[in-house]
Amino acid sequence: MINRVVLNETSYFGRGARKNLATEIKARGFHKVLLVTDKTLLESKTVDMITRVLEHNIIGYYLFDGIKPNPTVKNVQDGLLMANINNVDCIVAVGGGSVIDTAKAISIIMTNPEYNDVVSLDGVAETKNKGLPLIAIPTTSGTAAEVTINYVITDEVNTKKMVCVDVHDIPVVAIIDPDLMDGMPQFLAASTGMDALTHAMEGYITKAGWLIPDIFHVNAMALIYKNLEKAANEKDKVAIEKMAYAQYIAGMGFSNVGLGIVHSMAHSLGAYFDIPHGVANALLLPHIMKFNGDSCPELFRNMANAFGLNTNGKNDNEVIDLVVDAIKKLSENLGIPQHLKDLGIPQEMIPTLASQAINDVCTPGNPKDVTVDDIIALYKEAY
Repeated sequence: MINRVVLNETSYFGRGARKNLATEIKARGFHKVLLVTDKTLLESKTVDMITRVLEHNIIGYYLFDGIKPNPTVKNVQDGLLMANINNVDCIVAVGGGSVIDTAKAISIIMTNPEYNDVVSLDGVAETKNKGLPLIAIPTTSGTAAEVTINYVITDEVNTKKMVCVDVHDIPVVAIIDPDLMDGMPQFLAASTGMDALTHAMEGYITKAGWLIPDIFHVNAMALIYKNLEKAANEKDKVAIEKMAYAQYIAGMGFSNVGLGIVHSMAHSLGAYFDIPHGVANALLLPHIMKFNGDSCPELFRNMANAFGLNTNGKNDNEVIDLVVDAIKKLSENLGIPQHLKDLGIPQEMIPTLASQAINDVCTPGNPKDVTVDDIIALYKEAY
C-alpha cells in the first residue's frame, strides 16, 4: 500500500518566531500583502505584534478583518474582492482556524478563478493551480490550519459546513509563535485545545491510520492531555508553548489520514447553530470514542498509555472506559458544556443534524461504519 504525506514548505517555532515573517516575505519576492485577521484580534492588539514587524521592515499591506467565527461564503468573497482590487501577491493570515481557513479559500480562488462561487470548492476540489502564497500565523492552539490541506467554510444558503480538501491550499510558511497565544481567553484556549485533542484522537483511530501519522497523533495527545488545563486555566507559559506545538503535530497527522464522525456531527451543529467548533467536538468526543472503542481496542490502550493512565490488569472494555472518562473529566475541568441541551439545541432538530452528518466528508474515515440511526442515537446520548 502507498501512503502520502503532504506538509507545508517551511515552519518556524518558538517565542519571537514572528520576526521571521519579514525575512520570508522579502526572500520570496513578495511586495503586496493581504493581511487577513478578525476584529477581535485587532481590538486585543494581538495583530499589532505582526503589523509592527511589517512596518519596521517597510512592507506594505492591505488589511482585511471581515471574518466571523464559522466563516461564510460571503466572508471569502469579501476578502477575494479586496485581494483582486489591490492585486496582492501574497496573503498573511493572523488568527485561529476561521481566519486561516478563509485565507485558504481566498488563496485558492485567486489562482483558480473558476471556483469564485466558493461553494464548488466543497469536498475534494480538483483545482489545477497552487493557491496564492499564504503565510499562516496561528493565534490559537487548536485547528492546525497552518499545516493542513483542509479548510471549512459555511454555506449559509444551504445551511452546510463545507469541508474543503485540497493539496493546493497548504500555506507555504507557518509561524508558530506562542507569544500570540498568551492572550487567549480561558474558554477559547479550552475549546481550541479540545479541538486539537479531538484531531489527535480521532485521527489516530481513523481507517486510514498508519505508522507516520500515528507517531504524530500519539505524541500530540500526550502533550495536550498533560498541558491543556495548565495552559487554559492557569495561563502557564510553558504549557501554552507546548500546546502550540502539540496542535501543529496533530495537524501533521490528521491532515494526511482524515477524521471521523466527531467532526461530521460537529460540522452539522456549527452549520445550523453556529456552535464553536471546539465546543461541539469536546462535547461529542467521549460519546463517539466510546461508540468506536470496540473496533480498535488496542489503539485505546496506546492512548491510555499516552495519557499516563494505569492500564495494568484492565481488560479492553475497562481501558476504553478509562480513556473516555479521562477526556470527559478534562473537558469538565475546562468548563466545556457537557450536553447539547445546554447549548439550546432543539431535540427535534436531531434527525436533520444526523442527515447532514452522514453525508459529511469526514464520515467515511470513522473506524466503525455508521448509519443515520447510529448518529441519531449518538446525538440523543449527548443531549
